[in-house]
This record gives sequence, structure tokens and C-alpha cells, in this order.
Amino acid sequence: MTNLFKNIRAKIEAGTRISDDEALALFACDDLLAVGELAALANQRVNGNKVYFNVNRHINYTNICVNRCTFCAFSREHEGEDGGYTLALNDILKRAAEASTAGATEIHMVGGLHPDLPFDFYLEILAAIKADSPKLHIKAFTAVEIDYFAKLTGQSPVEVVEELKAAGLDSMPGGGAEIFATEVRKQICPEKISGERWLEITEQVHQAGLKTNATMLFGHVEDYADRVDHLARLRQLQDRTGGFQAFIPLAFQPDNTRVRGAKGVGGVDALKTLAISRLYLDNFRHIKAYWVMLGLKISQVSLAFGVNDIDGTVVEEQIGHDAGADSPQQLSKEQLVDLIRKADKQPVERDTLYQELRAY
Repeated sequence: MTNLFKNIRAKIEAGTRISDDEALALFACDDLLAVGELAALANQRVNGNKVYFNVNRHINYTNICVNRCTFCAFSREHEGEDGGYTLALNDILKRAAEASTAGATEIHMVGGLHPDLPFDFYLEILAAIKADSPKLHIKAFTAVEIDYFAKLTGQSPVEVVEELKAAGLDSMPGGGAEIFATEVRKQICPEKISGERWLEITEQVHQAGLKTNATMLFGHVEDYADRVDHLARLRQLQDRTGGFQAFIPLAFQPDNTRVRGAKGVGGVDALKTLAISRLYLDNFRHIKAYWVMLGLKISQVSLAFGVNDIDGTVVEEQIGHDAGADSPQQLSKEQLVDLIRKADKQPVERDTLYQELRAY
């Protein structure tokens, strides 16, 4: 074991923060199991043997989008394009009601930046879901969508968020972050808001009293330094606001996308990235393995690599599957419990804000 790794281990055992250079060294480390063991130690200290999941449903209300991100296989330019769609309000309400009947506690709702939908459309969706299914927590819209709504209305992001909250928005997911590095962003999502703007809007959302998640899309054209830079900016923001609930590394799916030279994500890279996220993001309690993009086996193994959340039942996810994810469209609560138990962990059903609903 190198002196550097010994120093990192000593920091983790003492519960002190590792540096950017040390995180970069961990990415370069060939001993995956040693990195994983450290991450498991760090996780055990905060979460014990518990692994969280929730009963949720994804609703992707439209794939029509003004942006043409090269990494995205989900979006379409207009309704007439093959596969282009926008769900009617009744269809959205039907999905939400089905979720509620099935025991879901959360609706996860994101979509494209539709050029023709007014801001009132989104307010109406929120209010209608709350009227029909008042117990459902609505986690919806990314910082990218908030920026777009602000442009649509001429309002500030804070004013937009306040209107959405009044209509029924309860929290936000962490999508749209991709990788913050400017040069990489130019290659994979040149029309999307900058990483700096994503962080700025997210900080304002936290100040408005809403919790969010944070994501990182990895395995395309970024390098390890870009990943550490991304993690560093998230850790800095979390130091200021404490508004992030979970960090979710999203494994890039290269099928049906237009990113030249994209490498995709292997199992070793996925596990190492999850483990280092746990070790570096010492101010995030929860590291989530998003099984939709990682696959079930890697997600299960990741529970020994510092991960303490396996996401939820999901139901009808489209964004990752359009890009080639070969995971199921949904899992039952029983399947999630079984997956966690077989990793020798304790399954705990949670709500969106990590209140424990049932420990198995």
C-alpha cells in the first residue's frame, strides 16, 4: 500500500476530509477492493447497515426539446417527429393516480424544454396532481427547466420556484448537471445552461427551502479530473446550503446518442466512481445507485462500495432506456427488498425526504 493511500485511509478513519488531489489519486488506484473497503467504512459510520429505497413513479411528460444535446437519445424537435410526444393532463393524472393506488409516495417528473407550452401548463399539472392525490410528494423539474421557465415568464428563478411551490412542487431532482467542465459541456450539451448556472439556480432553490438531489453524468468524453472538479463544486455548494439530499452518479448510455468517442461505463469504473463519491462527498449522507442506468447486478454490488440508496420502483422510465439501458422498466417493492437483503443489508423503505416508513 502506498504512503498516499495510507494517508487517505488515515483521513477516512479519522472522519476528516480528503482533498481533490487525493480523490484524483483514488481514481488512478488499481486496487478497486481497497477503495471499496474504505467507502464501505465511511458509509457504515453514517448509515450503518441500512439501504434505502422508495416506491415512486417516473413521468416524463414530453420529449419535445429546444436543445439538441448530443448525449440525449430521448429528445425530439417537434410533435410530428417520429417518437415525439407530449402527455395530455388527463394522461399525467392517470399515471399519478395509478402510482398512488400502487402505494407510491413520490412522483418524479421531468421533461424536455417544449417550445410551445406556457408556464401555466406546469402549474396546472402540479395543482391537478395535488388535488387528485394529495399525499403524493412531487419531485419535479431540473435546474435546466427552472432556467427555461424563467426565460418563458421573464421572472427570476426564485420567483418561478415560489410559484411552483405554491402550486404543489415539494422538491427537485438533480438532473441537468451532466459534467460542469466547460470544454466537455461544449461537446455533449452546448445549448444547455452552463455548469455555473446550474449551481447558481440550485443554490437559489435551496435558499427557497426546497431540497434537491445532485447528479453527475460520467463515462462519455470527460476525464477523471473533470469528475473531481464536478464533485468539488457540489461539495462546496453543500457546505453553503446543506440542501442536497443524495448524490447520484449516472452511467452514460451510448446507444442512440451522438457523442463521438464516448467510452461508456464498465463495472469497475462504475463501482470506483460510486466509492470515491462516498469518500469525497463527506457532507452528503446518501449516495444512490441508480439501477436503471447501472443495471441490477452492479447496483447490488455497489452496496458493498459505500452506496446506501438503490432508488425506487421507478415505473416507465424513458430517458435512460431510450439511450440503450437494458434494465427493467420497473421493479416491485419485493424485488428491491430481495436485492438489498441478498447483499446482506437491511432494506428500509423511505419517503422522498428520507423519513423511514418501514424497516425490514
